[in-house]
Amino acid sequence: MKLLKKKKEAYSINLLKSLLEFYSPSGFEEEISNFIKNELINLGFKTEKDYVGNVIAESNGSNPTILLCGHMDTVPGKIPVKFTNGKIYGRGAVDAKSSLAAMISASANLLHEGFPAKIILAAVVDEEGSGRGIKNLIKRKIKVDYAVFGEPSNTKGVIIGYKGSLKLKVVCETITGHSSAPWLFENAIEKAFEAWNIIKNFKHEKENLNSKFYSLTSCLTKISGGSNFSIVPNRCEIEVDLRIPPQIHPEEIFNLIKEKLNFAKVEALDYVKGHETDSKSFLVKAFIQAIRKIKGDQVTLLKKTGTSDMNILAEKLKIPMVAYGPGDSTLDHTENEFIDIKDFLSSVKIYEEALKLLIKTN
Repeated sequence: MKLLKKKKEAYSINLLKSLLEFYSPSGFEEEISNFIKNELINLGFKTEKDYVGNVIAESNGSNPTILLCGHMDTVPGKIPVKFTNGKIYGRGAVDAKSSLAAMISASANLLHEGFPAKIILAAVVDEEGSGRGIKNLIKRKIKVDYAVFGEPSNTKGVIIGYKGSLKLKVVCETITGHSSAPWLFENAIEKAFEAWNIIKNFKHEKENLNSKFYSLTSCLTKISGGSNFSIVPNRCEIEVDLRIPPQIHPEEIFNLIKEKLNFAKVEALDYVKGHETDSKSFLVKAFIQAIRKIKGDQVTLLKKTGTSDMNILAEKLKIPMVAYGPGDSTLDHTENEFIDIKDFLSSVKIYEEALKLLIKTN
């Protein structure tokens, strides 16, 4: 029994190492997707690769149908893969190849045990980009009862919510003139800062100002304007990232801000609605019980101020969904990205146990 356990653990660690050794920033997932496809076929899953590069595998089970969705892409920036003091370093170690490797390992273990439910395992592309992977998965009109996304929750946490986002481009244009007489002309850069101050101080009646999750936040992410010293700037463009709580739709915020910025051109570059899963759902309870059994720890229900593929799926499927995985999310996208091997192996067991508990409720 111990030998089998060690064999399973060795496989999981080697799989994670292999995934980390592929450099796969968004848009460059071809090699890693081919590797994952072949791996899943060898593990016994019915597997295919769609035209955007997603790898989708299915088990032979029946009801309920459980989607395990992890992303294979990362942000740019190589980090040498190495083992040090019980940790493995590499780009994507936290966000989120360790979650993907744990999902694959757990699914394979359950498959070989004759797990009665159907598992759909999706390794998607472009999560760090525009979400092409999850959007194409949705186009397939998959029918699932539960969805679990592989994202770092520090092993003993369960993510039940993500804020929405609205990415704005604001363009201010004025009549130019000589900078020696600035009082005669409107300055487009100053108008852009006026627009930014309106956005930054914008409040909505449905937000809770005492909560970072249930309130609006905004960040000025880009500014471009002006030409040279002797000309009053006649054009300035800014980009703003707003994070919006689940109780407010981004379209409403866009329309309200556009109305206030009637002196500028306002464009929504992209938006996604926030989502919060009912903390009393069977799916949340299954992960809470699984974490307590495997880790013996108190469980934290997390509500993230960022977004993930879960937001996009939640707009289309009204089913229970959570995000779970090993890793400290403060290490996301950093040069010091690593995962603790013990936590990673615990997460494999937690995925397995949560899915086993889930079918007991059906």
